[in-house]
Amino acid sequence: MEGNQVSKSEFKARALEFFRHVEASGESVIVTDHGKPALEVRPYRRSERHPLDVLRGSVVRYSDPMAPVDVPWEAAR
Repeated sequence: MEGNQVSKSEFKARALEFFRHVEASGESVIVTDHGKPALEVRPYRRSERHPLDVLRGSVVRYSDPMAPVDVPWEAAR
């Protein structure tokens, strides 16, 4: 394992060892496919926040969705 990265083939052969390492250290392990990150194995952390609290403030309300948009669009440039 180089740093926190491991190839898929090495992960497959030693999966339990990597799971134990993640559990003991709390560090994540990145599984690579042909040198590119494909998966992340990390410790489970229970979210104490309610799922709706996570979304609160992220939804925009449009009072008139049919009104023209006065913002220049990047695609129109």
